Amino acid sequence: MATQSAGARRIVSAAVSGFAAITRAVTAPGTRHHRRAMLTEQHRLHFDLLCKAMSDPALAAVLDTYEAEIPLEKQRQFLFANALYTNALYFHRIGALTRAELFGHLRVICQNEIFQEYWAATQHHRKSLPDTSEEAELGRMMDDLIREQADADSDEWWVVGEPPDEPS
Repeated sequence: MATQSAGARRIVSAAVSGFAAITRAVTAPGTRHHRRAMLTEQHRLHFDLLCKAMSDPALAAVLDTYEAEIPLEKQRQFLFANALYTNALYFHRIGALTRAELFGHLRVICQNEIFQEYWAATQHHRKSLPDTSEEAELGRMMDDLIREQADADSDEWWVVGEPPDEPS
């Protein structure tokens, strides 16, 4: 009788383990879908807030955390530059761009002098990021890219910099 009980327990245990594995496999895509939906909503809200700030000087003043005096028109341009950068990051985060594709997209964006000014003016903002965070890594990638483009001897900006390897 004890053998039958042990055998039954092994069968039940195997069934429970199998059910748990199936449950994880079935819910994991749902979790990714939920995360993507949350990122999409957060991105939409962020963009809406930036649009309001770009159209209303009183709201733009709330986002004026620059270390130097920035004229209102330039602040609005910086907010738009932030929207472009954030949009590229969003596409990377949802898996629509690989890191190398993000690099290529950012390579184009940082050709613009206003974007370069925005990036320099917000350098102190990125200092609060944990060094190991993906956002800090991507910020360093942008720093390197802008520096490499400034140091390049060629006008062929599209070949400057080495696209990063995908993290494992």
